[in-house]
Amino acid sequence: MTTQAATPKPFQRILLTGAAGGLGQILREALQAHADVVRATDISPMAPSRGAHDEVLPGNLADKAGVAALCQGVDAIVHLGGVSVERPFEEILEANIRGTFHVYEAARQHGIKRIVFASSNHVTGFYPQGEALDAHSPRRPDGYYGLSKAYGEDLATFYFHRYGIQTVSLRIGSSFPEPRNRRMLSTWLSYPDLEQLVARALLTRDVGHTVVYGVSANRDLWWSNRHAAHLGYAPQDSSEKFRGKIESQPLPAVAEAGSQFQGGPFTAAGPFEDGAGR
Repeated sequence: MTTQAATPKPFQRILLTGAAGGLGQILREALQAHADVVRATDISPMAPSRGAHDEVLPGNLADKAGVAALCQGVDAIVHLGGVSVERPFEEILEANIRGTFHVYEAARQHGIKRIVFASSNHVTGFYPQGEALDAHSPRRPDGYYGLSKAYGEDLATFYFHRYGIQTVSLRIGSSFPEPRNRRMLSTWLSYPDLEQLVARALLTRDVGHTVVYGVSANRDLWWSNRHAAHLGYAPQDSSEKFRGKIESQPLPAVAEAGSQFQGGPFTAAGPFEDGAGR
């Protein structure tokens, strides 16, 4: 009886930054379907390695030499690392701006040609809720966090045209087990749809720099992915099954800050120097 050889995986080693975060923990396991080894890194504590296919290497994105070392032997990067909420500029600068630059420089140095970049819906957060957008809509960042993600998208464009590094920038909506409020009925991204989107971002040929909104097939969508149709992303979940639960929540007596904008409370956070927005 002959034993059929296992189908080779598309990548030998994928580097996952931000592996200690909520989405990082989900993708750390999911990425093992696409690589012989997933190298997980974060500045925060991570779950221990589960075997030879699962490497755990602490790292600080602000450390340029350290990021370069993390990329040794890597052939694709899923870059989730950084500050994921609105914070003072100095905090955003180190992880999200300087750190993302370090990731792209390391990719250039090591000949890595595919990056999946966790951008954010906050790149266009200052549009009114309900206004229809796509990847070609002018950006309206809603804070320092959104600005850092806009910078990352520009960095991806530059490194593609200059060095041939291909990136899919995921403008992630609200990725949680279920939507938490009325805004998230439009912005929700389920974990299975996130996993599918990252897989398409890794495996689709000739993406150049593609921007795609990370959102499930919700009823009241604000975002069109018509310019990313070549990815073949076909979300299977919808926030609609949670609508009754969400709409049964009492409306706030006073309109929440930023509730008229797609970016929600991010549009009203700060300024941090005088103690506002905390």
